Amino acid sequence: MPVEQSTSARRCASCERWSGPREVGVAPGTVKVASETQVGRCCGGPWDGSERRARSACGHWLLWSEIDRQR
Repeated sequence: MPVEQSTSARRCASCERWSGPREVGVAPGTVKVASETQVGRCCGGPWDGSERRARSACGHWLLWSEIDRQR
C-alpha cells in the first residue's frame, strides 16, 4: 500500500539525492512511495552508492526538486 511521507521528516524518499521510485504526494509537501521499505541508491550524499530505504535519514538531506516545484 502506498505511503505518503512529509518532507518535514527529512527522510531519504524526499531527498534530492535518493534515486528510488517515488512521486510527489497529493498533500502539499509530501512524497509518495510504494512502502517505507522501498530501496533506492544515494547519489552524491554521504551514503553515495549505498542502497537506502525510503524511511532512512542522514544529516545531509536536500529537498527533492520535484516537491520544491509544487510549492
